[in-house]
Amino acid sequence: MKHLLLGAAAVLALSAPALAQAPQASTARLSENIRVLSADEFEGRAPATPGEAKTVDYIAKQFQAAGLKPGGDLKTDGSRAWTQAVPLARFEISGPLKFNVAAGGATQAWTQGQQIAIRAAQTGADRVTITNAPVVFVGYGVTAPERNWNDFKGQDLKGKIALVLVNDPDFETQAGDFGGKAMTYYGRWTYKFEEAARQGAIGFLVIHETAPASYGWATVKNSNTDAVLDIIRKDPKAAHAPLEGWIQRDATVELFKKAGLDFEALKKQAQSRDFRPVELKGVRISADYPIAVSKVVSKNVVGVLPGTTRADEHLIYSAHWDHLGVSAPDAKGDRIYNGAVDNASGIAALIELAHAYGQAPRPQRSVVFLAVTAEEEGLLGTEYYADHPLYPLATTVADLNMDALNVYGRTRDVSVSGDAPATLQDDLVRVAGQHELRVNPDSKPEAGHFFRSDHFPFVKRGVPALSLENGVDLEKGGVAAGQAARDAYTRDRYHQPDDEFDPTWDLSGMSQQVSLFYDLGRSLADSGEWPAWKAGAEFKAERDKTAAQRK
Repeated sequence: MKHLLLGAAAVLALSAPALAQAPQASTARLSENIRVLSADEFEGRAPATPGEAKTVDYIAKQFQAAGLKPGGDLKTDGSRAWTQAVPLARFEISGPLKFNVAAGGATQAWTQGQQIAIRAAQTGADRVTITNAPVVFVGYGVTAPERNWNDFKGQDLKGKIALVLVNDPDFETQAGDFGGKAMTYYGRWTYKFEEAARQGAIGFLVIHETAPASYGWATVKNSNTDAVLDIIRKDPKAAHAPLEGWIQRDATVELFKKAGLDFEALKKQAQSRDFRPVELKGVRISADYPIAVSKVVSKNVVGVLPGTTRADEHLIYSAHWDHLGVSAPDAKGDRIYNGAVDNASGIAALIELAHAYGQAPRPQRSVVFLAVTAEEEGLLGTEYYADHPLYPLATTVADLNMDALNVYGRTRDVSVSGDAPATLQDDLVRVAGQHELRVNPDSKPEAGHFFRSDHFPFVKRGVPALSLENGVDLEKGGVAAGQAARDAYTRDRYHQPDDEFDPTWDLSGMSQQVSLFYDLGRSLADSGEWPAWKAGAEFKAERDKTAAQRK
């Protein structure tokens, strides 16, 4: 994504008139909702588990108590349910995983979660068996004709396992054909697996390095070694190679050495469009493991506050309710991945926004409160909604998404996931200025958060959307304290059992965020404004197709 410099908009924001007082967010209610949703009794809120049933029931009851109407699937009597059914395919490694690597004249057995993190195959097969597959290094695994870039250059990957770098070719140099520091979609591991299927590879292993991935090995292991979900596809083999997973950097370096190759030197070569795939001579991989395949139905939870004069136009607030469920124990024996910050906090804010709207006069436009499933599996709940919208996307004003909100106290700033060239982001800057908040550009564009949050399925279909990110300039402690808190969370708690509720959290910062998002949404819900993509934005053409449907 192209970056925006927000300075001019921020100047306008600071001179804007003050807002009317928004309904006060209740830190007590925020705290209680996070506590309940992240309790052990909810079993980590994995989709299609007893934890989901408890979570969906709880959110629906909170929406009802806040004064919302059911906004989900239509029932036979013409009324709506509180949920939208989301059919998914579930894949799980259902027995021992054997993974052997022959190199340098010796064969080693590698262990799931240590050298590798292998995902359950999503091809529909009930077993993966690979025998002595050759291994090829394919650089960043990118095919981008518009950039005159092809990392494969005619290499036939049929029957072979490819090793691929995470992030973009620009990550190390911070400049080049992929926009410099900011990750493009080509840098996402999801793209790399998609490309593996297109190239006909029997397997694709993403090489884990903490900086370009933006998270440590613990996150990779915890996110990839349990059951995985996918949308139900007509031809799953067109979207997935038989073997998909990650490989530790140290194990990769050792493999390269045994093949007489220098990993760092080849990584450097991969930063150029002249790179050509390199076979790891003498290296062979064999694997064997069973897969259990089933169909499940998960649920998005949907509440709506009907508008008064423009009720057919809808503003959406969204947050994902799911987390990782019950998985392998950590060093302390804890097996429940509670997901207090990620994303019980976002759901608590969504419920609080519902209360705020319920206490205020009804807006002109209808407001939808969308708690989505299966974000951790690749934004699947939102993808399903965007493919099967309950309310037309053409007349959806915007999506305002919340994920992993601030539990460390009031800040002087906020940020967003990716700096999108859209007037919606200008609106955020304006309203934030009225709250005496700066809007910082995405602090880690190389992490690709723009493609990792639930606003993105809307964006792909042209709907203006943004996902709120926490500020780092704490009123108590400044940037140093805020950055330290962010780094500690990413290192010690993100996608780990230690993401648990803490009653000592200072939720005044989350209250700030709720008030900010209320005022931003309210300004859109009480107007005829249609946020738009700016000239040159890659999503503008898709939105423009439906321009005639917006009054």
